[in-house]
Amino acid sequence: MNILEDLKWRGLVNQQSDEEGLTELLSESKISLYCGMDPTGDSMHIGHLLPFMTLNRFAEEGHHPIIVIGGATGSIGDPSGKNAERPMQTMEQVNANVKALSNQASRIFPNFESVNNYDWTSPISILDFLRDYGKSFSVNTMLNKEIVSSRLESGISFTEFTYQILQSLDFLTLYRNKNVQLQVGGADQWGNLTAGLDLIHKKEGSDAKVYALTIPLLLKSDGQKFGKTAGGAIWLDAAKTSPYEFYQFWFNQDDADVVNLLKKFTFLSREEIADLEEKIKTQPEKREAQKTLAEEVTKFVHGKEALETAKKITDVLFSGEIQELTTDEVSQAFNGVPSAEISSDVINIVDLLIEAKVDSSKRQAREDVQNGAIRINGEKITETTAEIDPKSSFDGKYIVIRRGKKKYFLATIK
Repeated sequence: MNILEDLKWRGLVNQQSDEEGLTELLSESKISLYCGMDPTGDSMHIGHLLPFMTLNRFAEEGHHPIIVIGGATGSIGDPSGKNAERPMQTMEQVNANVKALSNQASRIFPNFESVNNYDWTSPISILDFLRDYGKSFSVNTMLNKEIVSSRLESGISFTEFTYQILQSLDFLTLYRNKNVQLQVGGADQWGNLTAGLDLIHKKEGSDAKVYALTIPLLLKSDGQKFGKTAGGAIWLDAAKTSPYEFYQFWFNQDDADVVNLLKKFTFLSREEIADLEEKIKTQPEKREAQKTLAEEVTKFVHGKEALETAKKITDVLFSGEIQELTTDEVSQAFNGVPSAEISSDVINIVDLLIEAKVDSSKRQAREDVQNGAIRINGEKITETTAEIDPKSSFDGKYIVIRRGKKKYFLATIK
C-alpha cells in the first residue's frame, strides 16, 4: 500500500489537484513537501497537529517535510474561516510567536526543516511585488475562491485579500529554492493552495510537477468540530495544557469517535487498529482503544517521561492516594478544579472548608467532616476539631481537598 492509499484509509485526504500525477511522482522519487502555519499565537494546538502528523507520515517514507512559519503572512492575517478581519498583531508579537513556534516545532518534529516566509518576503519592494507577482493574479479568479468569496458580504480588506498572493509566493519560492513539489493544508486552504499551483505554472511553465493536497475538517460523530472543549483549545505547550490534561482529553473520547482518531493521530497499523476496534465491541468498559490513543498521542507530543507522569496521575486519582503525587504533579492534576488561596497558618478543618469554598456554611462543613466525606491530601478527616498544617505537604504549596468520591478542590498557600 502506497502512502496516498494509506492516507485515504485513514481519512486524511479531502482534495487533490492531480492524484494520478502525484501517485506517479511518489512512486518514482523522494520529494520535498510543506505545510504552513501562521504565528497567531505562541503555541500550536491540536488543530495544527493533524497536517503536520500527515507530513510526518511522508517523512517515515523517506520524503523531506518542511514547516513554513508565516512571519510574513501572519503579520497581515489569513481571511479563511473568519467572518471579520483578524486583529492586527504588532511585529514584535509576531516575531515572539515565530520564535516560540519554531522551538516547539523543532521539539515535536525534529526531522522536519523549519523556515520563515518573512525571510524571502520582506526584501521585496511594493513595486516589485505588484509587477512580478500581482500581474500573475486575476482579480476575477481571486474573487471566486471560496476563501475570499465567503467574506465578500461581511467585507474584506485589501490586506487580507492579498494573502493568497503571499502564500502562493511561498510555494513558488520553495519550489525554486528547495525543489518542493507538494503543499499540504487544511480543507479551508484549498483556494490558497491552487493559487500557488497557478503561479508556479505561470512562472515556471505548465509542465512543472507541483501538487496540492488538503486534509478534511475533522468532525466528531455528532457533527461538532473536533478539538474544542469548554475550557478552550487543547494546546501543545505543556504550560498551557499540561500533559495530564492532554492525556485526559484523548482518553475521554467517545467510542463512536476513537477509531477515527486512532487512524488519524497515531501511527498504528491497520491490524493494531482493527484489534482495538474489536475490543470496543467486546470489552468497552476497559476503554483499551481510548487508553492507547491517549498514550500514543501524548508520547508523540510530550515524550515518554511526560506520558508516564500523566498515567501516574491518572492512576493516583483513581485510587485516591493523593500523597503519592509530587508538587508538580499536583499542579498538573488539579489545574482547572475549584481553587482558593489560604494563608500558611495552621487552620481548623471546618474553617479550611469555608476558606477553600468547599462548603458555604460551617454547619454543612461539620456535617461533611462527621459523615466521612472529606479527605485532606488523601487522608480521611472525621473530627471537626482537626487542625491542618498547610506546610506539611506538597512543599507547603497546596492542600488537596476531596469531598465525596470525585469532587476535588485545591487550596493554594499564599
